[in-house]
Amino acid sequence: MTNIFDPLSTAWTTMVTHKLRSILTILGVVIGVSCVIILMSIGQGTQQTITNSLNTLGPNILYVTPESAAQSSIGRAPVSGMLTLEDAQAIAASVPNINAVAPTNSIGMQVIAGNQNMTAQITGVTPSYQQVNNIQVVGGDFISQDQYTGFAKVALIGPTVATTLFGGENPLGKSIRIGNNIFRVAGVLKSKGASFSSTDSAVLIPLTTLQGMASKLTTTGQHEVSSIAVQAANKNSASAVKSAITSLLQFRHRIAAGADNDFTVISMDEISASINTALSSLTILLGAIAGISLLVGGIGVMNIMLVSVMERKREIGIRKALGAEGAEIWGQFLLDASLLTFTGGLIGLGIGWGASSLITATGILTAVVTLNTVLLAVGVSVGIGLIFGFLPAWQGSRLDPIQALRSE
Repeated sequence: MTNIFDPLSTAWTTMVTHKLRSILTILGVVIGVSCVIILMSIGQGTQQTITNSLNTLGPNILYVTPESAAQSSIGRAPVSGMLTLEDAQAIAASVPNINAVAPTNSIGMQVIAGNQNMTAQITGVTPSYQQVNNIQVVGGDFISQDQYTGFAKVALIGPTVATTLFGGENPLGKSIRIGNNIFRVAGVLKSKGASFSSTDSAVLIPLTTLQGMASKLTTTGQHEVSSIAVQAANKNSASAVKSAITSLLQFRHRIAAGADNDFTVISMDEISASINTALSSLTILLGAIAGISLLVGGIGVMNIMLVSVMERKREIGIRKALGAEGAEIWGQFLLDASLLTFTGGLIGLGIGWGASSLITATGILTAVVTLNTVLLAVGVSVGIGLIFGFLPAWQGSRLDPIQALRSE
């Protein structure tokens, strides 16, 4: 057993004997590994945050949006379409296996409360908007069917709007001015944070009321909306619902067979898959950028090991004269390099993990350190020792014992 641990003991002694040189060599690996962990954990944390946000809406949600020239595929004639409230009503009446349909329309307007004001996106919604978008109200009530059909001037505001306009006061029952109209604050929306479906900065009013304030009619007298959200009965029926909506709107919009649609129907699963693919690529890119610092650290390891071979020529000559094989010399120097980079990898892992936890604690970003990231960082650090230590180790193993013993 002693012979097995002799090379490791020699490597440790060499590292401790040349403390300053070892520290400087390890430092390059520490920086590289910690950067890899921090950047990849930020990428994975962002992906997890967005995925969780999308999951709050459910995989059975579909969005219908008008196709625009900017969205048209390359090589195809541009199309410009619009959706209407009547389209949403037709979907609700004709498409089977759906729980709710929620058309919306939005317009940017100034909101005033007392001497405070802000520009906000005013969104006209129907009562079903709450169910489809999983909206929770922490104070007051959501828009009722009576308020919707009665063109009521009531508004629900997000927590950011409430803080901006009313400070620490309770906004329920108070008045806000939107354009030339006075609205009563009927409720405050629960905070969703920085999520895909966040309503923290939203001002929701009945869609009928918004249409009366800023009516957008098509040439046929129908009411234009910006999007239609549809909640399918369950995830399994989402695909069939999507096909049914597509067929219905093609008929209503008089789209000829083979022609481009002037609308798009996309499911939450498709949105989630697209975002996750993009974020996975971003995480890999961040890891690759951080890996450059590991490459620099590896070059430092090679440089130090070449110096070590020159300094230990006499030791190599003595060992070879006593019968040591070239493979033993080669293995010893590889072990020396691997011990340096492994030590640097462990220290870098600790720093990277700590920095990631600190980033998460600030609340600005979420950084998630996974087992795969840890194994990758430590494995790469050891791999750098093997790769960049190969040339010095090979050079040392080929030294002629007589020439080595003659060196000072």
